Amino acid sequence: MKTISLPAESIPISKQADVVVIGGGPSGIAAAIASARNGAKTLLIEQRGYLGGMGTVSLVPAFCPFTDKEKPVIRGIGLELLEQMKQNCSAEYQRMYRSSLDWVPIDPEVLKRVYDEAVLACGVELLYHTFVGQIVKSDDDHHVHTIVVLNKSGRSAIEAKYVIDATGDADIAALAGAPFQKGGSAGEMQPGTMCYLVTNADRKAFTRYLKESGDSGQIHLAVEKAQQAGDLPAGRKKVSGFAWLSDHLVGVNFGHVFGVDGTKAEDLTKGAVEGRRLAKIQVDFLRRYVPGFEHAHLTATGEQIGIRETRRIVGDYILTEDDFVNTRSFADDIARNAYFIDVHLATSGDQMSIYRLPPGHSHGVPYRCLLPKGLDNVWVAGRSASADRIVQSSLRVMPNCFAMGQAAGTAAALAAEHSMTSRDVPIGRLQERLVRQGAWLGDRVWDGETPIHQEGVRL
Repeated sequence: MKTISLPAESIPISKQADVVVIGGGPSGIAAAIASARNGAKTLLIEQRGYLGGMGTVSLVPAFCPFTDKEKPVIRGIGLELLEQMKQNCSAEYQRMYRSSLDWVPIDPEVLKRVYDEAVLACGVELLYHTFVGQIVKSDDDHHVHTIVVLNKSGRSAIEAKYVIDATGDADIAALAGAPFQKGGSAGEMQPGTMCYLVTNADRKAFTRYLKESGDSGQIHLAVEKAQQAGDLPAGRKKVSGFAWLSDHLVGVNFGHVFGVDGTKAEDLTKGAVEGRRLAKIQVDFLRRYVPGFEHAHLTATGEQIGIRETRRIVGDYILTEDDFVNTRSFADDIARNAYFIDVHLATSGDQMSIYRLPPGHSHGVPYRCLLPKGLDNVWVAGRSASADRIVQSSLRVMPNCFAMGQAAGTAAALAAEHSMTSRDVPIGRLQERLVRQGAWLGDRVWDGETPIHQEGVRL
């Protein structure tokens, strides 16, 4: 590759913060809120003009489950924000989903406002429309102390005592030289999906069709018929999901775009173009094959194709498939996970891998999974946390990202209180604070000296 040398440049230091959170998806939102609530001066940087990550940027139509089918395992900030979204939706929406905690449809415009208000209410400073292009490390190479950003105001530096990488792609950890893994053994990655919103649909007619035809809610019979007729491309035999916001407005998660690496601008460009093309084909299919969609109108596609996996950091512990299957708990648990293993096919000819835990079961997520090797003041929260590829397919979903983000933000604030490294944060104190601020770490967790009994939450 040809290169060019740029002249040396002095840039202004525009901001200073105890904790800088980079990325405004669920992990970054929860991290920023937790950090600020625990007393740290907190800055949240997001490249777009709103928060939400895949749920708003990519129009992923519903939150994955917050429960293990018996009780909520994701509580704290994540559950609080879910309920705030519901309370700000229409009366019709609230009637349909008031008591739901699993597969709750996302109203993206409501969620954007809820997230804005939630972070600002905690005293978080927001910086939208801003990209991080460089980082500067300390002489010992283990601390990131400066973030170089670019936005409409120009190029500037932000001084940070602690950094939370919530980019979803471990962008900051990678810039800092932390080791990471990416995709499968041959570099293959799960495909992306272009989600979208459809209006002028008829939920009652659609429900009647499902009942009378024997087709499932994922309309596999209609999909197979259309594929056989050449009206849909080969690939997945069913729709991932419909999320009805009203009787006439529905979010759709359908199909795959293969060969997209979410860390490459060229691939994201290809995914955007191909995703929009496929969305048009899919809506034509719905109009032709699925009663209730005869007059459906495609209202919006995601600003970006939805990405399921890219980098996974190599942390102090790598969570494994064996940990998942055996529902292991760890002395340094900072979250619980009950979502099923969900590895999407890498090509149209591959098979999906799905494994579900029994109802009421979950496994622990250790604090060490948030700590990238070689860095002492950086946490990586969200789908790039330290896990093998199989477990990443379970850990990556939005409720889990909330839980990991809350843990990272709380840990960073604790570290800032006492000028500690990320590895010096007392686990017992961190767990106690998480529990007292609403998180759930199992039926009983110790604060280091005494057990903290957590009251159950009724579904």
